[in-house]
Amino acid sequence: MSFLYLFFCSLFIAVHSQPPPPTGFFIDCGANKSSVIDGLTWSPDSEYVFSGVPRSVIIPESPYFVKTLSTLRSFPLEGRTQRKFCYVLPVTRNVTYLVRTTYFYGGVNGRDSPPVFDQVVDGTFWSIVNTKEDYARGKWSYYEGVFAATGKTMSVCVATNTYTDSDPFLSALEVVYLDNSLYNSTDFKKHGLNLIARSSFGYRGPTIKFPDDKFDRYWEPFGEISPPFQSLRELSVSGIWNLPPSKVFNTKLTFDQGNHSELQWPPRSLPASNYYIALYFADDHNGSLGNPRILNVAINGIEYYSNLNVISTGVVVFATKWPLSGLTKITLAPSSGSVLGPVINAGENFDVLPLGRRTVTRDVVSLVEVKRSLLNPPLDWNGDPCFPQQYSWTGVICAEGNRNQTRVVALNLTSMSLQGSLSPKIANLTALTDIWLGNNSLSGPIPDLSQLKMLKTLHLEDNQFSGEIPTLLGDIAYLHELFIQNNNLTGEVPHSLLVKSGLNLKTFGNQHLVQPPPPMT
Repeated sequence: MSFLYLFFCSLFIAVHSQPPPPTGFFIDCGANKSSVIDGLTWSPDSEYVFSGVPRSVIIPESPYFVKTLSTLRSFPLEGRTQRKFCYVLPVTRNVTYLVRTTYFYGGVNGRDSPPVFDQVVDGTFWSIVNTKEDYARGKWSYYEGVFAATGKTMSVCVATNTYTDSDPFLSALEVVYLDNSLYNSTDFKKHGLNLIARSSFGYRGPTIKFPDDKFDRYWEPFGEISPPFQSLRELSVSGIWNLPPSKVFNTKLTFDQGNHSELQWPPRSLPASNYYIALYFADDHNGSLGNPRILNVAINGIEYYSNLNVISTGVVVFATKWPLSGLTKITLAPSSGSVLGPVINAGENFDVLPLGRRTVTRDVVSLVEVKRSLLNPPLDWNGDPCFPQQYSWTGVICAEGNRNQTRVVALNLTSMSLQGSLSPKIANLTALTDIWLGNNSLSGPIPDLSQLKMLKTLHLEDNQFSGEIPTLLGDIAYLHELFIQNNNLTGEVPHSLLVKSGLNLKTFGNQHLVQPPPPMT
């Protein structure tokens, strides 16, 4: 069992002032203009997404349904092909971000029930999106995670899986900058966090979020059980590194004096995994006058923390990797000699996700340049090209190379109706062994591909390439198949190709010399 306990407290009186809006992106998917809701400015999504169709839905007349739920972006489901559709956002490398996706189906696909699909961050599978139960109860759904940016962009994607029976969609996307202290016991170079529950115990009001939480984290009420709750004075939490909002300490669950108490939380059964658990405690009882409130905390019968002194300035106990499965039972019991009953204010529970792999940066940058040179690149050419493996880009084939690096080894975009030109940056994909681009409408010159030392097959036939055949193609040692017939190429076939041993060469039929057409008279 791998876990860590730490204990922090704060010592300052709260100052009542609204914090500035969080730094990051608040994207109203499918919207065509900006809006301000509860002090946050929401932007339309067209700048960040390459595909999909904006749509409007009818939302219930309820204060719990905000304007951002009235639009969404729907992504086309074509056959049974597993594809991902990504929002790509500029971020700061090595900075940790809260990522929240929000979904309200609204019958947009013409079916009674919303589709089930996946969501992905960069090359990491995040979670399955299943909003059927919430939608049947007239509710919207959200998912939240914490991930560190590994490059200059972060991609947040929805992806079709084998259960997806209609177009996946997204109603809103938030990517919020977090202070370095938040959740910093997690090694974000190896893991991300997927929120299971974040609760304010003993609280029965609306969701606590911005401006009460300056990072706009959602703290859901968890007061639908029998123990009473009571108000506390507001506390500053500047000394608690996760910076929970002081409002979660305004209420608490209290239990009978002198007895141990049990709390089922999170409220749903969990798959077997390692979990980050943080439990927050505060007490308005003045322990300095005697009778301090000291607790023993256990999770599923295993000691979590012993002799925890609950003080008025607030305290948190956390574990970084606690194994859980099924239903979770938290037991709170007074320590020996403590006459006061247990108390708890709030809690956070995250599934600790192992990060997926990533494609070598050089290959990603090169493929992005190839995409830019195309007028109509494949719709799923966003996010990581190779990962997750089931969602690699259309026509992109990857393999593990030296030093466990994943490289792009082949492009197969035959008969994709592609238009535009072929970027010279394709030559930076130095692990390529095969390029198949035949039967498209690509134009412009054939770029210098001599850097592709591993290239074996090059199919550019049945396009509109023009200019001369690059002489240096003959210098590629492993090239054994070159098809460039049915283009608008001019000039002689380079001698280096004509004498190349073992080369299957198709150029201009039986002719190896083509003159440009005569000038018009």
